[in-house]
Amino acid sequence: MAINFNLNDLQAFRAVAELNSFRKAAEALHVSQPAFSRRIEKLEEALGVKLLDRTTRRVNLTSVGREFDRKVQQLLDDLDHTLLGIRGVAATRMGEVKIACVPSTVYYFLSQVISRYHERYPKIRVKVLDASANEVLATVSSGEADFGLNFVGGQEPDIEFKPLLEERFVAACRRDHPIARKRRVSWTELAQYDYISVSKASGNRLLLDQALSEVAGRPQSIYETQHVTTMLGLVEAGLGVAAVPSIAMPDADHPLLVSVPLHDPTITRTIGLIRRKGRSLSPAAQQLYAFFSEMKTKPGKPAGRRAANEATGVRRT
Repeated sequence: MAINFNLNDLQAFRAVAELNSFRKAAEALHVSQPAFSRRIEKLEEALGVKLLDRTTRRVNLTSVGREFDRKVQQLLDDLDHTLLGIRGVAATRMGEVKIACVPSTVYYFLSQVISRYHERYPKIRVKVLDASANEVLATVSSGEADFGLNFVGGQEPDIEFKPLLEERFVAACRRDHPIARKRRVSWTELAQYDYISVSKASGNRLLLDQALSEVAGRPQSIYETQHVTTMLGLVEAGLGVAAVPSIAMPDADHPLLVSVPLHDPTITRTIGLIRRKGRSLSPAAQQLYAFFSEMKTKPGKPAGRRAANEATGVRRT
């Protein structure tokens, strides 16, 4: 017997599976809620199984619904891939890409690339999952994110790491701070001032602790934050100095903050794209991944920002 449902019914199911709400899903597909409910009922009747558990407040997938959702998502991705081969379809594409990243990469990578991507594919929704380096790695490994931007993952057996850029750590301070006038500053010099660091849960903290393990008189933090962006806020407020990745710093013409290269030792990290080995990306995710890959030769940074990074030692790989 033929199964009586169509593509609209599958798209309705995917929408409610993602949004956990009939109202929000109906709005996303631009149909009335009664019409949307009929699509779901039609699909469940055709399959002869219950796909959703619905209460007055929330909608949850049943165990059968979760398995069906995975298969429907793959089916729709395959259909999307087929349609991409038709000239003129790209401009009307719809879909979603999930990208995980460490917060310090947001300015340099995301703002430029996502802007280009949106111009090309205006109907693709991009979800940015900003988290710590270990959380980004876990999110990509589990498949929650399509791919990620990170400085860890190169040693993981199930992760493909594609280097994009190597950058150094710099001292962040206010323009009226004594070290702001220096051409460079050592780690022991930095220790003379109130020092702000990220917590031990941060991948940056682990990298720095390992690199400075043999350095006598290394800086000891008075303040700790969870993210580099918060740390820079404390620096801007005049609470101390900090060591940050150079791409996390604002433009060279920032009215309050300035960066000074750190040495003895010079510490660098490599930013790269990470994705799970053996897993094909959806067409939408593959195109965004390709946009990021092009940054190796076309970073697209504002001139002032580029000059600042060249002064602090950023090298493109």
